[in-house]
Amino acid sequence: MEEGKLKGKRIAVVLESDFEDSEFYVPYEKLEGEGAKIVVIGLERGKELKGKKGGYRTNVEREFSDVDPDEFDALLIPGGYSPDKLRAYPEAIEFVKGFRDKPIAAVCHGPQLLITADMVRGKTMTSWKSISVDLINAGANYIDEQVVVDGNIITSRQPSDLEAFTKAIIEKLVS
Repeated sequence: MEEGKLKGKRIAVVLESDFEDSEFYVPYEKLEGEGAKIVVIGLERGKELKGKKGGYRTNVEREFSDVDPDEFDALLIPGGYSPDKLRAYPEAIEFVKGFRDKPIAAVCHGPQLLITADMVRGKTMTSWKSISVDLINAGANYIDEQVVVDGNIITSRQPSDLEAFTKAIIEKLVS
């Protein structure tokens, strides 16, 4: 059996309840299928998190207070209500800031965490349409495309873009 393209890569996923189910599990499964080790980071270790559609559940593996961005090669931020909940916690924002020079993949409402972390200014990005004005007001250049890659930041709009989004993450991690 051929080894996955991402063997040896570690990816942090920041998550809270009411995440968009597919925006978590589609990238998770594809990245893991390529050999990456995915770690769910959240506010309380062991806490069960439920997708907003109720179709998917997962548990927090590590707390923000017990993890260092240097342990990871990339960061994944699924959408739904999860990013808006997490942006209220300084420990979540500090963790995200630790990925300034590493690949960050944010889909749908995921860029809300990047806005709060002041990491979007001057970047070309996309997101769920209702977040576009927030990105523009925070200094980003917004474009409505399936996937946008600007430096280390990969953004995507919605569940229908997940195939292209995940492909862009893999390409960034193997380049």
